Amino acid sequence: MSIPFASELALIGGEWRSATGKGTLPVEDPSTGATVGAIARCLDADVDAAVAAARAAFEGAWGRLAAFERGRLLSALGRAVLAHADVLAALETMDVGKPRSQARADVTALARYLEFYGGAADKLHGTTIPFLEGYTVYTLREPHGVTGHIIPWNYPMQIIGRSVGAALAAGNSVVVKPAEEASLTTLAFARLAAEAGFPPGTINVVPGLGEEAGAALAAHPGINHVSFTGSVEVGTLVQSAAAGHVAPVTLELGGKSPQLVFDDADLEAALPVLARAGLQNAGQTCSASSRLLLQRGIYARVVEALAERYRALRAGPAARDLDLGPLISAAQRRRVEAMLEAGIKGGAQVLARGEIVADAPAGGHYVAPLLLAPPGPGHVLAQEEIFGPVQVVLPFDSEDEAIAIANGTRFGLVAGAWTRDAGRQHRLASRLRAGQVFLNDYGAAGGVELPFGGVGWSGHGREKGMEALYSFTAVKTVAARHR
Repeated sequence: MSIPFASELALIGGEWRSATGKGTLPVEDPSTGATVGAIARCLDADVDAAVAAARAAFEGAWGRLAAFERGRLLSALGRAVLAHADVLAALETMDVGKPRSQARADVTALARYLEFYGGAADKLHGTTIPFLEGYTVYTLREPHGVTGHIIPWNYPMQIIGRSVGAALAAGNSVVVKPAEEASLTTLAFARLAAEAGFPPGTINVVPGLGEEAGAALAAHPGINHVSFTGSVEVGTLVQSAAAGHVAPVTLELGGKSPQLVFDDADLEAALPVLARAGLQNAGQTCSASSRLLLQRGIYARVVEALAERYRALRAGPAARDLDLGPLISAAQRRRVEAMLEAGIKGGAQVLARGEIVADAPAGGHYVAPLLLAPPGPGHVLAQEEIFGPVQVVLPFDSEDEAIAIANGTRFGLVAGAWTRDAGRQHRLASRLRAGQVFLNDYGAAGGVELPFGGVGWSGHGREKGMEALYSFTAVKTVAARHR
């Protein structure tokens, strides 16, 4: 694979092209703040061409492939991803600012998604339905056609895997708009797909600004389904744009996910997970466990143990593979710092602070990890998604109070609970308002098989597992009357 870094091109219809519009956008290394390259700045005309190419592929070579042949291509692409793991991890480290080990884990996750959906492509079945005498009734699951994918900057490879991988397995052709802050691994993925034998036009990539290329993609009448991962504010715009041509939308938005720790929890098992679940990717994770709810009897003990862990954390350049890397951009750092300043002025207590290493480049976008105690569950830092290396701790007395606090935000993405009481575990699983609930764990190692998505302001629709395949298809009912 020739690395597409600094190629400044879009992939449209199997060809690497320059954008038609306003030139290029800079690529910045978050660890240093330095500009290290450029990507294409695609506009409406580029999106038009990409959608047309995707339609031609769907109605042509790609659409004629049998399901098992699609699966073989996806599996081959997964093997190619693993073969180029070092290159992909290096690109992600430079582009997103992730410590190298975290970037490498994302490469492995991308390959795993492709393996899973490669194996599932020919297992997407319809059903037969008992009906009136003289009828045979059955359903078919058919691809939507051309799907649009707006990929965020925090987990480009993982979200390509769970979104684009599922869409391709279901038989759709795709147009991908990667985040302007992090496009390099998406471009590399597309190049690997072309080399793996995907027909031209099956996968198209149009880098650019969200308000330009992203808006054009969401509003395009030739797009039959839109998948978006990102902020609530942009998600509502995407949904409104897609409504103009009545396209279904999968939205995976923000979160303010809690972990509930009860007096009877196995703290030896819980403690390593509690902090780690909120700080992966410097806290820039929608499903991060940013709220820790601790029962009063263990509150002081757990807070002290967490504070000790926080004080040992180090943030620094991604290449050094420390606990945390930088935030994605100067704008994101300023946003997080402003929220923290306002929250601390509003009464939040700093319980512990990690370290930014002394030799971290001055131009990098670093924020030290913080453990905070807000004055109550209604405080801004206990309600709003910070998207930085910050966790807040809140005490509770009873199970009912814990559930009320956990459900007391506009979000509902993930929740975790730590208790040995089996009855309580099942009550919590039922009553917690979230798309995923983990008991005596958090995250389950990613779990590509596990449906993922939220309720409320965390969005709607499901990614990952077989549910993602269903969302990228439409059900057709066939009723045959026998004469």
